[in-house]
Amino acid sequence: MTLWRPAAMILAALAVAFASPCAAQTYPQRPVQLVVAFLPGGFGDIVARAIADKLSAALGQPVTVENRPGETGAIGVRSVARASPDGYTLLVGQTTEIVVNRVLFGDLGYDPDKDLRPVVFIAESPLALATQSGAPYVTLDDLLKAARANPRGLLFGSGGPGTPGHLAGELLRYRTKTRLTHVPFEGGGPALEGLLNSRVDFYFPVLVTAMPDIVAGRIKALAVTSQRRAPTLPTVPTLAEAGVKDIDVSHWAGIFAPGQTPTEVVAKLNNAVNDVLAQPEVKQRLVGQGADVRAMSTDQFAAFIRSETDKYSSLIREEMCARFWYGGCRGFVVD
Repeated sequence: MTLWRPAAMILAALAVAFASPCAAQTYPQRPVQLVVAFLPGGFGDIVARAIADKLSAALGQPVTVENRPGETGAIGVRSVARASPDGYTLLVGQTTEIVVNRVLFGDLGYDPDKDLRPVVFIAESPLALATQSGAPYVTLDDLLKAARANPRGLLFGSGGPGTPGHLAGELLRYRTKTRLTHVPFEGGGPALEGLLNSRVDFYFPVLVTAMPDIVAGRIKALAVTSQRRAPTLPTVPTLAEAGVKDIDVSHWAGIFAPGQTPTEVVAKLNNAVNDVLAQPEVKQRLVGQGADVRAMSTDQFAAFIRSETDKYSSLIREEMCARFWYGGCRGFVVD
């Protein structure tokens, strides 16, 4: 891993040094690729495909989506971090691989602060505590009572270690002192399938990914993790209303470029994506599924990432690992 890095950094620096303003002004001149570091069906995949066609029209070049899953997002992130910093290979980065991985894991072969450049925020979504529609739980209290009555407790799924669904489940376990066992899957889509196939008792999916199954009656939401009720689920209480406070976990996605990408290219992408997100068709599609769409400049997005990093660093290191998992975060990761 350390062998390629110096050479890649030198090549990236040379690319930036010899990049002309004219090249940035005429960008793009060939197809642009959006890399999603998880399997299809997850939040990042949904928002990437929601904007790809409109972004293609805005840029005048095809915009494609490619899923490169593995290692809790690290494989996809590394592929973008090592790509030429010319704006043609971009990452749809999410909470997990941008802010959580750096706290939970060691060196994954990328540094989000150095190897990636924030381009634009896309959307954020709360999580929903979901069970099968036929499960005997009407409220969160019902679920917790069932867990306490069962010697083995209950199983909860997630899209993988360190994903927001995992953190929410662990926080629920900690806050309620209830026996809950984590079952990781290879992404949000497989985790939702695991819930539908009764491999787990409940799951905290991103609301955007869960809405089709909620509307179809295949799963039901007992609570949401946002501070206010979700407009798309007005009868579903927040976790705080259901009796469990201080679980502030959401899932967001934005676009990132390789670290040395020219400012002019980043600015053009930021303007183009914000224009696409403002289009009623795109905005209604995402908001209707439970997402919060907000326009941000690159500086605002960078500040947002710093704030999220501080929040999750404090949450994981100072509270969850230090107080709950003996042995620190290492025990958390392998749980």
